Amino acid sequence: MFSTKLLDLKDSASSVANEIAPFATDVDREAAWPARSMEALSRSGLMGLQVPEQLGGHGQGLLALAVLTETLGKACPSTSMCFGMHCVGSAVIAAKATSYQSEAYLSKIARGEHITSLALSESGTGANFYLSETAIAAAGDHFLVNGTKQFVTNGGHADSYVISALSPNTDEVGDLSCLIVDRDTAGLEWLEPWHGFGMRGNASRGMRLENARVPSANLLGEAGDQIWYVFEVIAPYFLMAMAGCYLGIAQAALDAVSEHLRTRRYSHTGESLRHIDQLQMKYADMWMSVEKTRQLLYAAGERGDRGDPEALPFILSCKADAAETAVAVTNDAMTVCGGIAYRENSRLSQMLRDARAGHVMAPTTDMLKTWAGRALLGLPLL
Repeated sequence: MFSTKLLDLKDSASSVANEIAPFATDVDREAAWPARSMEALSRSGLMGLQVPEQLGGHGQGLLALAVLTETLGKACPSTSMCFGMHCVGSAVIAAKATSYQSEAYLSKIARGEHITSLALSESGTGANFYLSETAIAAAGDHFLVNGTKQFVTNGGHADSYVISALSPNTDEVGDLSCLIVDRDTAGLEWLEPWHGFGMRGNASRGMRLENARVPSANLLGEAGDQIWYVFEVIAPYFLMAMAGCYLGIAQAALDAVSEHLRTRRYSHTGESLRHIDQLQMKYADMWMSVEKTRQLLYAAGERGDRGDPEALPFILSCKADAAETAVAVTNDAMTVCGGIAYRENSRLSQMLRDARAGHVMAPTTDMLKTWAGRALLGLPLL
C-alpha cells in the first residue's frame, strides 16, 4: 500500500520517535512543549510533509500524515499532536498559496525553519469549530483583527497561526475568511496556558487579538473562503492527523500489554501470563480493535488522496473510531497490567489520559458520527 517515498518518511519518523521516546514522560509531567521533538523533526526534514515538492517539501497528502502521526504518537502523543497541527496549518497555507505566501511561509517550513499551527476554536462557538466570532476590518494594506481564540496548539511557540474570522463588511454566520497571523504581530496577546488532563505538552492556550495588524497579503484565498478551507482542507487533514495520533496511543498500549504478558510470571508456578486463556482472548480482542482502526484510517487516507467521491464518510469516521479504540484499549491495558500500571504517572496512565482527549477535541466523536451518517444518507453535513 505504501509508496517507497512514504516508507522512507515513515523510517525517518521512526528514528525521531526512538530519539524522543525517553523524554515523553518529562513532557507529560512538566506539561512542557516538546521543543526537543520539534527540533528533531526539523533536523529530519519532516516539517515540510505537506509543502509542495517544488518548494522543497515532500508534497504528501492524508495517508502520509496519518502514518507519521501514528508513528510519533506511539512515542510521545503531545509531539504527535504538535506536529500534526503544524502539518494541518501547512496544508491550509499550501492549498491556495500566493507566490508571496509560498516564499514567506512554505519554503521556510520545508527547510525546517518555520512552525505553524491552527487557531480556530472559540469559547462562544464551542465544538462548532467552523464558525467564528473573530472579526476583521480592512485598513489600507492591512486588516485589523479582533477576537479571542482558544485551545491553540503550539500556542506561543509557533512562528505563525492560521486563524478564522468573519469576512470584512459582513455579519453573516459562515461568511468567513482565513488569515496567517505572525507570532510578532502587534496586538496579539497570549492568555494563561491551559493545563489539560492529558496531552499536557501541546502548549494549548488562548490567543487574544486586539486591533491586531495583519498584512492583507496574509489573507488565504479570497474573502469568504473559510468554509471551503474548513471542509476541503482543514477537516480532512486534522481528522487524519488526530486519528493517527490516537491510533499510535492505542498501539503503544497494546505493545505494553504484550510485553507484560510475555515477561510477567507467577513465582509459585513459573508460568508467564501469556499462557492464561482469558488473557490470550483479551489480548486478541485488543489487537483486533487496533488493527480494524488502522485499516479504516489507511483506507480513508488512500481514498482521500486519490479523490474518491466516497471518501467523506471514511474520513469523518476515522477520528471517531480511533478515539473509541484508544480509550478502550488503554483502559483494558490498565486492567490487564494491574497495579504496576495503576501507579501515579505510569506510562499507561499517561496513555489513558491522552487517549481521553480524542472524544473532547472538536469535532467531537458524536458530531463526527452524525456527519458520517448524514453523508451516508445523502444529506448535507450542516
